[in-house]
Amino acid sequence: MVLLGVVTAALWAAYRRPPQVSLTRSVPPAGFMGGRVPLHVTLRLRSPLPMRVVWEDELPLSLIPEAPLAGKLLLLGDRSSELSTNLTLKKRGVYSWPGATVRWADPLGLFWRSLKVSPDTRLEVYPGTHGLTLPDLLRPLLSEGTLTRSLGLEDAISLRGAREYVYGDPPGRVHWKLSARTDTLMVRELERMAASSLTVFVDMFGNSDVYVESAVRLAASLIREAGELELPVAVATTGQQSPTGRGEASLHAALQVLARTQPNTLPPVIPPTRAGGNLIIITGRAGADLIRQAMHARAQASRVSIIALPEGFYLEPGENPRRQWGGLPDAVRELERMSGVLAGSGILVYVLRGNQSVLKIAP
Repeated sequence: MVLLGVVTAALWAAYRRPPQVSLTRSVPPAGFMGGRVPLHVTLRLRSPLPMRVVWEDELPLSLIPEAPLAGKLLLLGDRSSELSTNLTLKKRGVYSWPGATVRWADPLGLFWRSLKVSPDTRLEVYPGTHGLTLPDLLRPLLSEGTLTRSLGLEDAISLRGAREYVYGDPPGRVHWKLSARTDTLMVRELERMAASSLTVFVDMFGNSDVYVESAVRLAASLIREAGELELPVAVATTGQQSPTGRGEASLHAALQVLARTQPNTLPPVIPPTRAGGNLIIITGRAGADLIRQAMHARAQASRVSIIALPEGFYLEPGENPRRQWGGLPDAVRELERMSGVLAGSGILVYVLRGNQSVLKIAP
C-alpha cells in the first residue's frame, strides 16, 4: 500500500506540468450567411513524458461543423493532430473563437487536468444575398456620370434620336415638329447618364428581428448588384457608415456594417449623402421624421428611393403567397398617399405588399 501510494503521488506530481501546446486554425476571413467555408485545425504537442491527451475545439453556436472538432492521442515527444472540415454559417455577425480545451493525464488515466488554448481567430459572416428584379433603383441620373445607351436615367439635354410613339410613352417626350412633318406621332430618344455611387441606409429603429434580417439581406443584395456595375458603394445605419469606394475593400467594409447591425431604439439619422449620389432607404415604418430627412438628402443626392418592408407584407425567397388578414401600418399607408408628391421631388417610393416577393422591388 505504501508503494502504491508512492507511485500514485509520483504520477500526480510528475503530470502537473502541462505539455507544450500550439493550436492553429486556417479559415477564410469572411463568408456569407447560409454558405460554407473550409476549416483546418492543427494541434501540435510536445512532452518528455508519455501521457494521454484529449482535445476539443469550441465553436460559436452559429458556426456548425460537418464533423466534430475533437480528438485524442497518446503523446511522447513531438506529436501533431490535424482535422479538416467545413463550417455552415447559420447567422450573420462577427465571431471570435472562445478557444480549445486540451486535457491531459498520466498513461493510467488517474489524474486529468486541462488548459485553454485561445489562438486569435476571427470570422465575419455577412448577410446572405439573393437575386433581384430591379427597377431603375441602381440607374439614377447623376451629375458626375457618363453617357451610356443602356444604364442610367435619361438626360434631358442629350438627344440620341427619334422613334414612333409607343403606348405608355410620356406626352412630354413627343417631338411635335417631327410628328407634324412626317404625319406620324414621334417621340424623342434621349441619352442616359450612368450611376456614380450608391449608398444604402437601413433603418433599425424599433423594428423586429424578422425585419432586420430581411432588410440587411436586401441591402447586401443591392450592394453586390451595384458592385457588379462597378459603382462606388457604401452602407449606413444610425451611427455607422462605411467609406464610399469601389472594389473589394469597399464592398467588404459595407458588408461588415451589415454583419454587425442590430435592432436599436435610436431614431434614424441619415448621414450626409455624397453629392450627385444615389441613396436607397430601407425601412419598416417610414415615419414622418425619416421622410423629412429623405427630402433633405435629396438636396445633395440625384435620386432618393424609399423601400418599405412592412412586417408580414412581403415574401422571403422560397416563401409561398399567404392570405393577409391585416392592413398596412398607418405610417406605410401615409407613405403611399404621399408617393406622388415625393416622386415630384425626386424621391421614389416602393412598398412591398401582401404577396410580393422581396426579390422583386415593385412600385
